[in-house]
Amino acid sequence: MRETGFETLLMVGDKPVPPKDAENIVKAYEYALRASSKIKHNPNDPYVYHAIDVAEICMKEIGLGPTSAICGLLHGLVVNNLIDDEEISNEFGESVAEILKGYKKVSELRTERLSFQSEAFSKLFLSMVDDMRVILIRLAHDLSDLRKLDNVGERQDALIQEVKYLYTPIAHQLGLYKIKTELEERVMLYEHKDVYEAISTKIRETKAKREVFIQDFIRPFERELMAQGMDFEIKWRTKSVPSIWAKMKRQNIDFEQVFDLFAIRIIINSKKLNKEKEDCWRAYSIVTNFYSPDPKRLRDWITTPKASGYESLHTTVKSHNDRYVEVQIRTGRMDEIAEKGQASHWAYKGVMNKKNTDDWLSQVRDILEHPDRIEHDVAYKSGGGKKNENIFVFTPKGDLKQLKAGSTVLDFAFEIHTDVGSSCQGAKVNNRVVPIRYQLQNGDKVDILTSKNQKPKLDWLTFVNTERARVKIKRKLKEDKYKEAENGKAVLLRKFKNWKFKSTDDLINILVKHYKLDTSIDLYHLIATDKLEIGEVKKVIRNYLKKDTSQEKIEDQPVDEVKLNKHYDDREEVVYIGENLRNINYRIAKCCNPIKGDKVFGFVTVAGGISIHRNNCPNAKRLKENYPYRLMQVKWLKSGEDKFTTANLKITGEDKLGIVGSVTNTITNDLRVNMRSINFSSKGKSFKGIVSVLVKDNEHLSQLIAKLLKLDGVDKIVRVK
Repeated sequence: MRETGFETLLMVGDKPVPPKDAENIVKAYEYALRASSKIKHNPNDPYVYHAIDVAEICMKEIGLGPTSAICGLLHGLVVNNLIDDEEISNEFGESVAEILKGYKKVSELRTERLSFQSEAFSKLFLSMVDDMRVILIRLAHDLSDLRKLDNVGERQDALIQEVKYLYTPIAHQLGLYKIKTELEERVMLYEHKDVYEAISTKIRETKAKREVFIQDFIRPFERELMAQGMDFEIKWRTKSVPSIWAKMKRQNIDFEQVFDLFAIRIIINSKKLNKEKEDCWRAYSIVTNFYSPDPKRLRDWITTPKASGYESLHTTVKSHNDRYVEVQIRTGRMDEIAEKGQASHWAYKGVMNKKNTDDWLSQVRDILEHPDRIEHDVAYKSGGGKKNENIFVFTPKGDLKQLKAGSTVLDFAFEIHTDVGSSCQGAKVNNRVVPIRYQLQNGDKVDILTSKNQKPKLDWLTFVNTERARVKIKRKLKEDKYKEAENGKAVLLRKFKNWKFKSTDDLINILVKHYKLDTSIDLYHLIATDKLEIGEVKKVIRNYLKKDTSQEKIEDQPVDEVKLNKHYDDREEVVYIGENLRNINYRIAKCCNPIKGDKVFGFVTVAGGISIHRNNCPNAKRLKENYPYRLMQVKWLKSGEDKFTTANLKITGEDKLGIVGSVTNTITNDLRVNMRSINFSSKGKSFKGIVSVLVKDNEHLSQLIAKLLKLDGVDKIVRVK
């Protein structure tokens, strides 16, 4: 029996633990001793020794209290189901029972693919536990196993993965730097033993030379520190083998080219807490009086401590032989925290006090949940912080997926792939078949069940909890709707053809507006799913056309108006227009105001009439591109009568004296053309005029324009609306 190891659990520093805690530690030790033969472990290292190791690491190296030591002694019994929650609660209290329940939960997590998703695993651990001691005890467990790696057996690779990708970052974030360094070194020894030993050998071989250099380096400022009456000590340490190797790989250099193999540490014994910063900066000033600092490498973690609570002033200076040396300046209190982590920070405030223990554990959670936070010495409320709003579940292959709390099997399915979600009809969760609505819990292993006959349904949107699932369900529903809408569209267009309706686009817009739909797709879908009767559609169109025709006003046409009694679907047919026609219902388009003789085309309106446009009408291109099936060939019918039509001309040119008189004389006197209106304006040396004239036809207008262009000062004439 390892009495020395067990006895250390009854002391915190140089003080014994409270009697009640001591009683429970002894009881837990006896439980571990009795169960040792039932737990599979290395014969040369029974479980009870491992349990004591874990408890010691919790108390002595991490800084946890007696409760964690009790859990360290009992953790193996819980994992191996040798003790139940009720017995733990009755014998050791509710707090120990809850911690061990959480420990068992995280111990059952699959970590085969941890290297691919370490960040997600860290979040998962935090979300699964209410008491941060669960994670710290698990860290102690892995450190104990790592120190006796040969006893672990087949679990070696899995243990290395856990340590490398999960617990080393956690130790770093919490400021447990000694533990972090040990974890890194033992992992490197396992994965790259030859490299580790080669670097270690070179460190040993250069030790004597390095010590001579260090003594020469520190001598000048050491004397000055003493001369100024400062109470201090100077330490130095060689950097860890993993950190040296990381630098060699990062900079692609050999060992001999790594100049900052070590760091000098000045530890000041400040007499007053409020003088610590001042003392550190005084020491910095003394050091930099002898050696030039590199301003880019100054790290002031005194003013803004790391999230872990680490405080120190780091600078890199150039020695006399141009060799760079890192110097760390801190107080004794800061050094204690840096060496032993957050527990030391709270030890200064009486860590054995329950409230301070809760405060510290709350801070541990805050640090792990917010690793970028720089504030550390704030008043935290006890209670473990805000509950995580996410859950983490596993695929059958061990991949980890993060979802919102409250997510269902269907949310998980769409997280995997759209097709998986669309065909999901349930899942096996922890080997138990559940429906698609089943809400997942942290750590669940989910195997989705699919069916070719399954399709997304509208009610799925009522119970999924992630935006990703909602978006994908809506998209699939829309895709299915589009497919059905295509069938509905074909039905409607076929009916239009039977009903002799040609202007389909306008008619469809009319129907969409009438039924208060968003798009034509909605209209087609209603028809395809028989939610809209085709007979009702025909009735709506007939009523609209009847109403639209009765309100149609044919402008600029003095002849009798007759409804168009046929549709022109023969592109080669020519429609003649002119005066005294009684079989054609047409009007002159206001957008271009064509006159007799202009090259024109006809456009069939929704009401069935024809609007006449010039070929160079501003709207011609749009009409020809969007409605080619509604265009008609049109020609002017020759007539013996002189029928006058209004044409508008824009005249521009140089503003010369008498230009307006010249224009009006040419129009009225020379060509005998009637003017309906005239409006001229000038700006600078230019003028612009709009003239409305009555002409017989296009040829008559062309003669007028040609005559006006010969006037001195007229530069350009164009027809306008």
